[in-house]
Amino acid sequence: MRATAVGVAVGIGLLAAGCGSASAGAKSSPPAKTSAASSVTASVRIGHATVKGKSIQVLTNAQGMTLYWETTDTATTSHCTGSCASLWPPLLTSHSSLGSPTGLTKAWAVVKDGNGSQVSYDGHLLYTYSGDTSPGQAAGEGLFGKWTVATPSMASTLSASSSSGSGSSGGGW
Repeated sequence: MRATAVGVAVGIGLLAAGCGSASAGAKSSPPAKTSAASSVTASVRIGHATVKGKSIQVLTNAQGMTLYWETTDTATTSHCTGSCASLWPPLLTSHSSLGSPTGLTKAWAVVKDGNGSQVSYDGHLLYTYSGDTSPGQAAGEGLFGKWTVATPSMASTLSASSSSGSGSSGGGW
């Protein structure tokens, strides 16, 4: 997968349920294996992932992992906290505001919610999915009828997705 950096460096952390101890080196391990919040400086990027059998442009974190948004969240409140956040780690930042990265025309924001200071794009809080094990994957697309990949346009891809959640592994998140 080829990812293009799109501007502003943001400090992100991946929050997973755990015993609350800080974990160094979380950059190299998948988000689900992170035992607590850790902070890494990285760029949000535009990459490609396979969704419904075709390659589309998606937003990714610095490691190239596909970013998602959840349809029941509001612009200021995450419905995915606690054990849900261990399956869907939120994209967190240590910055209080973000600039507008080149190539992405929607508004960026930092929302303080139950997960911490979570990054939002176009009013949608962003997450990764622990079931994606390498860049270019989008296994979380359409799960439980409410998870959709984050794209530069932020158009929902759920209308053509199966909402059954088939192929999922665990919880009704």
